[in-house]
Amino acid sequence: MNKAELIEAIATSADVTKSTATRVLDAFTASVTNSLQNGDSVTLVGFGTFAVKERAARDGRNPQTGATIKISAAKLPGFKPGKTLKDAVN
Repeated sequence: MNKAELIEAIATSADVTKSTATRVLDAFTASVTNSLQNGDSVTLVGFGTFAVKERAARDGRNPQTGATIKISAAKLPGFKPGKTLKDAVN
């Protein structure tokens, strides 16, 4: 499902216009993004938790030359599904 299909599904399910569904989806993604940028997590009980994960610095290899390179530490967005979502998928 892509963004347009998700917007259509939200509009149909909530009985709102597509433009309203678009604004709601954009507001949701912006709110989650802002929270993660501030170091906060977003928990939707039953659905899951969006949180920032830290990846440590490590050594890697250049596949063309085989030379060792340093890969710097990074912060990555992550998602941990909740029990209700897990049960619905299985």
